[in-house]
Amino acid sequence: MLERLKIFLHNGKQYIPDPTAVEVPGRFRGRPVIAKGGEKDNAVLVELCPTGAITNEGGLALDLGRCCFCGECERRCPNKIRFTKDYKMATNVRERLVVREGEESPITLDSTAVRDELKGMFRHSLKLRQVSAAGDNSCEWELGATSNVNFDMGRYGIEFVASPRHADGIVITGPISKNMAKALEICDEAVPDPKIVVLAGTDAISGGIFSDSEELDRTWLESHKPDLYLPGNPCHPLTVINGLLELMKSK
Repeated sequence: MLERLKIFLHNGKQYIPDPTAVEVPGRFRGRPVIAKGGEKDNAVLVELCPTGAITNEGGLALDLGRCCFCGECERRCPNKIRFTKDYKMATNVRERLVVREGEESPITLDSTAVRDELKGMFRHSLKLRQVSAAGDNSCEWELGATSNVNFDMGRYGIEFVASPRHADGIVITGPISKNMAKALEICDEAVPDPKIVVLAGTDAISGGIFSDSEELDRTWLESHKPDLYLPGNPCHPLTVINGLLELMKSK
């Protein structure tokens, strides 16, 4: 017992006590803020963005569903765009992922947009099947990290399971290639109703840098409305945990 106390005093806590309030250290890029003014830089930023996430129609806007979080826009025009450390970027309304100049309000979940059959259904337990639909393994790693000793998502009853038949929904990573389109459909059909659909990462939300590729088949999304968007490239474990918790708490 004394040895364990010594280790604890020396190393401190090996886990995050409260994932909903912790501050992210280091150079993490979270929710961006776009300042007003500086219109001369707008055209430069639009041209600079590799995924077309930045637009300038009635004011500069940045779509986090398309943003690859490369940070080039901030480096080029630091007085115009600044990435904060706000990791609470998950939402269930696609339009809320678009950050516009002069707006600094946080990105939130719209409780009125949550399907009635889901409200209160998964409040104490949520089992998810992750589907890598041609992902590059970055979001997959981060989803795996949510269950490690640091983040410990399992304390909230949220876990990834091996079989879709044991799941309450699916978490999709990757842009959805032609080779994975049918596999994704089969996996979804195996999940019992009611179920949720989560898009994790830029590639899953919009296709990312591969959005114009002929090797993608995203038609499945035309008939399945996502219940949660987790932006990021890759999405941070804290973005994942906080987003799922907000969805579970919806009434």
